Amino acid sequence: MRMLHTMLRVGNLERSIRFYQDVLKMKLLRKHDYPEGMFSLAFVGYGDEKDHTVLELTYNWGTESYDKGNAFGHVAIEVDDAYAACEQVKQAGGKVVREAGPMMHGTTVIAFVEDPDGYRIEFIEKGSAGY
Repeated sequence: MRMLHTMLRVGNLERSIRFYQDVLKMKLLRKHDYPEGMFSLAFVGYGDEKDHTVLELTYNWGTESYDKGNAFGHVAIEVDDAYAACEQVKQAGGKVVREAGPMMHGTTVIAFVEDPDGYRIEFIEKGSAGY
């Protein structure tokens, strides 16, 4: 078994694709519209789906926002330098919601950014997490 993808429902597919491509530097791997079901899917990631876990962005036509509830936490991405990654996000017009720094009660360097739909993405600095 292996992890394939995590699905996020988005309110504007093109806006979300731009964010993941332009701000987080992921590649659009594939995109398909399903007119009979009135939804579209786009898969983005840092490598092909054969070898990497990716994000599935699901757009249900006509739905601009969702109640995310309080169960979902975040998606985590390893970065070489969390401080530099936050600067890159800001320069690309993205939103940093927790600046880079050691996590509370630990030494792992983390930061949080937010995508256009309000999903949190955690940056974890490579080598600081102890795994």
